[in-house]
Amino acid sequence: MHEASETTVPAQELLVTIGAGLLAGGISSVDVEDALTGLAPAVGLKSINVAALPKGLFLTVGPGSPTRFERIGPDLRFDQTAKLLDIVDALRSRRLGVEAARRMIDTEVVASAPRWPAWVTYLGALPIGIGLCLLLEPGPVNLAFAAFGSLIVAGVLALNARHPSLGPLLPVASAFIVAVLMLIGYRLDWLESPLRTIVATLALLLPGSAVVTGLTEISAGALSAGSSRLVSATVQLAMFIAGVAGAAVITGTGAEALANSQLTDSTWWLSALGVAAATVGLILYLHTPLEHTVPIVLTIGAAALAQLGIGAQFGAAIGGLAGALTASLVAVVLSRLPRGPIWRISFVPAFLVVAPGSFGLLNASQIEFGNGAGVTGSLLAAGATFFTIAIGTVIGSALAHAAEPKDEIVA
Repeated sequence: MHEASETTVPAQELLVTIGAGLLAGGISSVDVEDALTGLAPAVGLKSINVAALPKGLFLTVGPGSPTRFERIGPDLRFDQTAKLLDIVDALRSRRLGVEAARRMIDTEVVASAPRWPAWVTYLGALPIGIGLCLLLEPGPVNLAFAAFGSLIVAGVLALNARHPSLGPLLPVASAFIVAVLMLIGYRLDWLESPLRTIVATLALLLPGSAVVTGLTEISAGALSAGSSRLVSATVQLAMFIAGVAGAAVITGTGAEALANSQLTDSTWWLSALGVAAATVGLILYLHTPLEHTVPIVLTIGAAALAQLGIGAQFGAAIGGLAGALTASLVAVVLSRLPRGPIWRISFVPAFLVVAPGSFGLLNASQIEFGNGAGVTGSLLAAGATFFTIAIGTVIGSALAHAAEPKDEIVA
């Protein structure tokens, strides 16, 4: 029988803490399991058995030893995740011991204060909403409504942070409030093409990160973890649609108001300004490490150029594939540079700009409100767009895993 010793217990506790932190940072379950297995010899453990799930982690150090279970806590900011990955690298290279690593996690990860106040984080919704509106529907009135709606989103985020129990209501409540605002503007003849403005305003709240992580897990064979994330993301998306549907009923708005039509053409400089504004907002909202700003900007810029350029010629579905695939390739290349960020830190912000679920929400809303003749076409368009974006993400994840050693964290 294997008995826990004074050496194995602290090492096991450290690995459990690291694994739970990585999962809270959005790292895929496959990468967490591989990373912990690779770390075991560095912390004095001959072998471990580990099972990582989206909401829990099981770890044992051998036959007969007690199994440790850790429930995953609140999400980590991107800067906290990056610091935890630095600690993992130091442990792997044996530049850091078990006790020192534990202290660093407590002081530099768990207890680390955000680099800017919470109100700045929530106001990141403002440049994101305006930037995406510049891409989707850059009319002056639309931009004004997107700005005001983004302030509402910021307020909802702040309220949710103060009262986490309201979290399950966030998708449907935010979609309902924003959609009511936009549709009232439409009813008063102040605002045209309200659907694209709604999408731009709410895109920040769409489950883009969960979709990315879920797809990477499925591509790596972790079907249970990946499927559960994608089901959760699908439910959240359905709740957004329900919020928009409820707003249409309350305001007495017909299906014609929610057509996927762009009334104002976006010039190249408006698109560039939109991408820049959305990038600034994402850096603020996600707390991306400042040292990784350049790789993130490069990834977003390359993906946006591919998505906009190819999408203008071949449609939203092919544009989504091009954007996701370009973001994947650029993120993989940048991750191979010295001190380059892991694939996910560069890819997720790009995913939230070029394919945040906006096309899915646009087409899904048309399914909800469309007439009988258009339902089949809208359903096929929604499925094709989601599928092509998923293909680009899965290819990128596969390339990222192929480019790194087995115990390196890539997503």
